[in-house]
Amino acid sequence: MRLLICDDHVVFADALAHLLRTHGKDVVAVTHHPTEAVAALRAHEVDLCLLDVDYGAGTGVRWLGDVRAAAPRSRIVLLCGQTDEELLSAARAYRVRGVADKRRPVAEIVTLLDRVHAGESMLPRRAAAARAPRHAGSAERFLASYLTPRERQALSALVRGADTAGLARMLGIAQTTARCHIQSVLAKLGAHSRLEAATTAVRHGMINPATGEWIIAG
Repeated sequence: MRLLICDDHVVFADALAHLLRTHGKDVVAVTHHPTEAVAALRAHEVDLCLLDVDYGAGTGVRWLGDVRAAAPRSRIVLLCGQTDEELLSAARAYRVRGVADKRRPVAEIVTLLDRVHAGESMLPRRAAAARAPRHAGSAERFLASYLTPRERQALSALVRGADTAGLARMLGIAQTTARCHIQSVLAKLGAHSRLEAATTAVRHGMINPATGEWIIAG
């Protein structure tokens, strides 16, 4: 199976590609925006395109026509955390063959991809009534495992309310270095602000908000 991945979470996309390769999949391209995916599909023969649907202010659904035109024989699977009727309607219109829940274990995603590749349709008939609860294997906690020790210290400091200067003093480093650590944390977690990163760490049980200590294993 020749596979293309498109997801704007760089660490998540690269980690998913690695895991799929360990399951014997030939990941020919990893892209981070649908326009990159379209270019890659024109350059490579791909059996299956795994396309994220959430791109901040935009949505991958708006590029489905371009993706389909670039690779008319490729099977498309959408990668998302929640479906709705609008999404499923667009998916049917562009002959999408399945929806993979990015919160589920990679083994389940592999099984879905295998079934789509074998010719089955794994597209839900209707949207789920409500968002499924996140669990210990959620994408956020998975991504947190890719933080370096310094980045983990930076995220802990953000949870405790430290600013850049405070983090620099705490670690004995320059403020410019501390700022780089913080920006790296935001990028890896897909957070748009320091507050969002800190809230994510607490909400998903990564860090004790009272002490700033990490709860999950590093």
